[in-house]
Amino acid sequence: QVQLVESGGGLVQAGGSLRLSCAASGGTFSNYRMGWFRLAPGKEREFVAAVSWSDGITYYADSVKGRFTIARDNGKNTVYHQMNSLKPEDTAVYNCVVGTRFTLAHAMDAKHYNYWGQGTQVTVSS
Repeated sequence: QVQLVESGGGLVQAGGSLRLSCAASGGTFSNYRMGWFRLAPGKEREFVAAVSWSDGITYYADSVKGRFTIARDNGKNTVYHQMNSLKPEDTAVYNCVVGTRFTLAHAMDAKHYNYWGQGTQVTVSS
């Protein structure tokens, strides 16, 4: 049973930074993507960022490009998500995700991801 453990969420003022971490355990994969979706009250779930484990290629939602950076630690099966210049609209529950369905969906499609973490709250105050 694959488990994803998220950490790093919290409360920060607009313009500040947070660093999310997600560690995967309980399974091994030959190739996969690992990243984040977020869900805010009253809004639909949206893709945030992801990284391919094999080659380090990254994917970002247009709304976070230039502010968020995702990186992987191969030895720890961990992804780090640096969020800078945070805005109130970034407030949401952020879910770590792992996807192995490369033939079924693109990186920004939720259907690509077959493992989901419990989520960590990020709150950005104005």
